Amino acid sequence: MIVIIDYKMGNIKSLENALDFLGCKSCVTNKAEIILSADKIILPGVGAFDLAMKNLQKLNLIETLNQAVFEENIPILGICLGMQILADTGEENGPTDGLGWINGSVRHFSFSDSKLRIPHVGFNSIRFENKSPNLFNGLANGADFYFVHSYHMICERDSDVSSWTNYGEKFVSSVQKGNIFGVQFHPEKSQSNGLTILKNFISFHGGDIKC
Repeated sequence: MIVIIDYKMGNIKSLENALDFLGCKSCVTNKAEIILSADKIILPGVGAFDLAMKNLQKLNLIETLNQAVFEENIPILGICLGMQILADTGEENGPTDGLGWINGSVRHFSFSDSKLRIPHVGFNSIRFENKSPNLFNGLANGADFYFVHSYHMICERDSDVSSWTNYGEKFVSSVQKGNIFGVQFHPEKSQSNGLTILKNFISFHGGDIKC
């Protein structure tokens, strides 16, 4: 079963619809016992970094997620804000500690070209790193995805970066570290390319797309 974490920050319905389209059963929850029994976990997110972390703490989800990922080795996919809070820190509304799973920080875009709009909204192409990330199996380099964000992750280790995108500057558009995955874009709003991302995540370590 795919568990979608409900921490009051996600664009959950669109994600549920995408998984339903793929024939995959999902459960939206913040209950520890269900999260720890999941085959895969998705951490969605729309909103502010500081509020996301406050909500996770208020719901006692940080310890549960750490146990799920590091003790139970359950694969997890962070989407948009859900990817950003994988980092050590974020600067939105003041410095805030993240989950600390991906070493790095999340910072606001700052462009010298005043014509570039913030937030970055719309479809944009991504470029894979030299390795062949599981999430992008079956996709061509330069495939495009739908973005909506004003902040971006800066990783300390290049080895954690699985793709980049250019918008005013080169920024991290996805990360991968063992069973931890993150995408800055929204696969649930990225048409066939996004569905491929979700299929690949579900199939990671032998998962069944029919769930």
